[in-house]
Order: sequence, then structure tokens, then C-alpha cells
Amino acid sequence: MSGKVWRAVDLNSLRQFLVVARLEHLSHAADELRVAQPSLSRTIARLESELRTPLFDRAGRLRLNDTGKLFRDYVERALGELDAGRRAVAEAVSGSSGTVRLASETFLTFIGPLAAFKQAHPGVEVELRQTPAAEMARRLLAHDVDLCVASQPIHTDGLEAVPLLDEAMWLATPLDHPLAGRTSVTIEELADEPFIAAGKGHWHRRLLDRLFAARGLTPKIVCEGDELSAIAELIKAGLGVGLVPDLAKRSTPSTSAALVAVDAPDCRRTLTLYWGTGDHLSAAARRLRDTIIGWDWTYTATAITS
Repeated sequence: MSGKVWRAVDLNSLRQFLVVARLEHLSHAADELRVAQPSLSRTIARLESELRTPLFDRAGRLRLNDTGKLFRDYVERALGELDAGRRAVAEAVSGSSGTVRLASETFLTFIGPLAAFKQAHPGVEVELRQTPAAEMARRLLAHDVDLCVASQPIHTDGLEAVPLLDEAMWLATPLDHPLAGRTSVTIEELADEPFIAAGKGHWHRRLLDRLFAARGLTPKIVCEGDELSAIAELIKAGLGVGLVPDLAKRSTPSTSAALVAVDAPDCRRTLTLYWGTGDHLSAAARRLRDTIIGWDWTYTATAITS
């Protein structure tokens, strides 16, 4: 592609492309962008013409093809760098304390360090983005967020990581459950137990599926969803059993559920903080990173629903 052709691709076209790539639907993208669909179609067609290759498969439903995914990643990083530059300049000119964006699968675990950070740095604006682990690497590399915390590994080049906490997971049962008086239980013994679990993609559910699959089993899920705050109450009501982290064990009232050790070395959660390699994090992001890393996770307590 010549430089002359490349200069014809304006930033607005690239931003519109990212919306179409995310939604894979021209009409929905046009509604979100508040532009006419024919105009958006022409923008995408012009971009493909300038790149001299299709970015979408159009057999049936619109789908981003492999070339489109490749280009999307570069566009996200390029626009992310520009946005990061704008934020850095704005902070330098205004003298403000800045903004930091943290993504995590759950924020209940971070109430303590976030409260401490906000008290120490009241002028910093903290933006929280609930994000599945599968999306975190791309959002970091695109500078859409500054920091991510995941309860499962993220295997992607270009990221720095610091483990925060490695803890056992426990089986929570109703108080009158046959397993409630046990000191430990194997995964095989749980093959027919009704499980209350998070929805697919959440670290909690992925761990459960992985534990059972490694033993040639499939968990019996009787309740799944994103309303994690209901898990404890459903277990207490006798609807099933579930896995909870050790942090929850230290704060779970003995009258709400029985907690039994799981006899499986891989029944654990590793909480890890991630950020982009070589990134010039803002002062606000560096301060929050240091606060999270320096937090005493050994004595942190949270709810059973975390």
C-alpha cells in the first residue's frame, strides 16, 4: 500500500471499522455510530478497496475474516496509542491527577485496595470495566484499559504480570448436605452433585469445567448465570453445591453453608495483575498498580459471591 493511499484512510473510518468488526452487523453498527447504513457500507467498502482485500465474509451473516481480525488488532493498537497520547497531554497541560482504567472479572475482591487507593489519591478518577478474561489481552494491547486482574492465566505475548494471590477453592454445601461433615471430597465423588455455577466464560465456571474434564467427567449444572450474588443464597436454600475461593471461606458465616476441602491439587485460583509490556503507564495507573501489588492479600476477606 502506498503512502498516498494510506493517507486517504482517516481516523473516523478506522473507528467506524472497529464498531462494525465488533458487532459484525452493519445496521446495528450504523445505529450505534448514528450514521446512515449506506454511508457506513461505503466507508467499509472504501477501506477494503484501499487495503486491496476483503475484511469481512459476506456469505450470509457479516463475519470478520482472518485478514479483518489481523487489521483490527493493528487498528486497535494504533488508535489506543493515540488516545493514550491525548490523555497524557491533557493530564500534563491541566495538571490533573489523571484517570486509571481497571478491568476485572469481579470487583468484590478489590473493594479493600480500591478504597485505600481512593483515600490516598482522591483526585484520581478510577474507571472499572467488568471484562471476561478472554477479552483482557486485546483490551490491554489496544490501550482500552490500563490494568487487568484475572483469576485465570492469560497466555498472550506483550503483557507483564505479577501474581497477587494463589488460593485453594472449597466446596460449599447446604448445612444438612451428606457431604457437609466431611473434611475433604474428590471430584469423582461430585459427579452426580447439582452445581450452582457462573455462566460459561467466567473463571469460576471455567475452573469447574476444567476440573471435571481432566477426569473425563461433566459437571451437573442446575443453575448458571451472571448473578453471582445469588450463589450463596441458593446453596443455603439447598438447591445445590458450588465452589468458593479461600478468601470467601474466611468471611463465610458458619450458619450459611458448610465448606469442604476438595482433594484435587488443581482446584485453585491464581489472581494475577496484567499490563502491557513496555507501556508508559500514566502516573495514576502506576500508583494503582503499586497499591494492588502491595496490598496484603493474605488477610483480605470478601463475600462468598466473589
